Amino acid sequence: MPHVIVKLYPGRPEEHKKQLAREIVKNVVEIAKCEEKSISVAIEEVAAEDWAEKVYKPDIINNKKNLVVTPGYNPFQKRDG
Repeated sequence: MPHVIVKLYPGRPEEHKKQLAREIVKNVVEIAKCEEKSISVAIEEVAAEDWAEKVYKPDIINNKKNLVVTPGYNPFQKRDG
């Protein structure tokens, strides 16, 4: 019973979010070998100014044991420049 949560910045049209969910379902069916009816997809919009505290810290920094793909950015690191 895969449940996928996608967190992203607000502002994308509903049709784009639905298309993303459909593509995720197709890939989960193919790769995880499960039935489409068993898959659920949630899309959570998180404001850019809240991203570091509401997503990056709890889901990436504090959840490294479950993280399969690590992002190539860190909002807590100072940038040179």
